[in-house]
Amino acid sequence: MKLLRGYLADFVSLLFPELCPACQASLVANEHIICSDCRYNLPYTNFHLQPDNIVAQQFYGKINVDAAYALYYFTKGGKVQNLMHHFKYKGMQEIGVLLGNVAGTQLMENPVFNTVDFIIPVPLHKSRLKERGYNQSTCFADGLAPKLNAMVDDNNLQRIVATATQTHKSRFARFENMREVFMIKYPERLENKHVLLVDDIVTTGSTLEACGIELLKIPGLKLSIATIAYAQ
Repeated sequence: MKLLRGYLADFVSLLFPELCPACQASLVANEHIICSDCRYNLPYTNFHLQPDNIVAQQFYGKINVDAAYALYYFTKGGKVQNLMHHFKYKGMQEIGVLLGNVAGTQLMENPVFNTVDFIIPVPLHKSRLKERGYNQSTCFADGLAPKLNAMVDDNNLQRIVATATQTHKSRFARFENMREVFMIKYPERLENKHVLLVDDIVTTGSTLEACGIELLKIPGLKLSIATIAYAQ
């Protein structure tokens, strides 16, 4: 019976092959979600080994960040863009959890991230959440949490204003677009805690900065940042 099920699974995979969302190659036996070639050869940043990396530099003189990180470099038309498109717009939530696991494995090598108490996803406005059905940053947080032995707190930081798209805005316009957009519902929960703020892609850092400004109003809070990708 087990052999028969194996043959049936192979037959179905011939008719309806699972494709890697990054490169569109057919997945073979023992490959899960992303093909082996992409898992090894996507453009990793290795920012977990570089305290003074490009993402960290974006927050210098703006908010006090203990450490900042992105898993991949994002380039237009590249495999990471394909991956993120399937993750955000094709309902493939499992991509975020998998990439959270990958990122968490890297971050375990950095002692700063090993002291994280709570992982907080950048929130979507309730109207956008209803439309999409899930918050991609929460999926990423769910993959990170077991690796960092931290708790996901996804109902504390809230987006209270539905903002216009950030695409094609300057850095200043992006920041102005995010002013007074976020609030903390339970600030006492985060007092004297190390919070890891997570998002899918960081470009100018305006959204993360706006969230960080609110979080750093909490007494004793330490802030670090992690994203799936950094858009060059």
